[in-house]
Amino acid sequence: MGMPGGTELLIILAIVVLLFGAKKIPDLAKGLGKGIKNFKSEMKEVNADEVETASAQAPKKVEGSEETASTEAPETTKKA
Repeated sequence: MGMPGGTELLIILAIVVLLFGAKKIPDLAKGLGKGIKNFKSEMKEVNADEVETASAQAPKKVEGSEETASTEAPETTKKA
């Protein structure tokens, strides 16, 4: 299963012309193009919103503070 060859594409095109007629194909292509354009613009908006949300929620590093949680043991596990 790979990409359709030249003959297969011609058969698919002939079926589309038979189903929709030659006059409707440009309208279908125009509608498909608008749909793809809208989809891409919405994806860009979603990605921009996610970046803004992630940057707002990300913990900010305080300069001069050298404390790390990994070097300190919780009080319940400290040795006696």
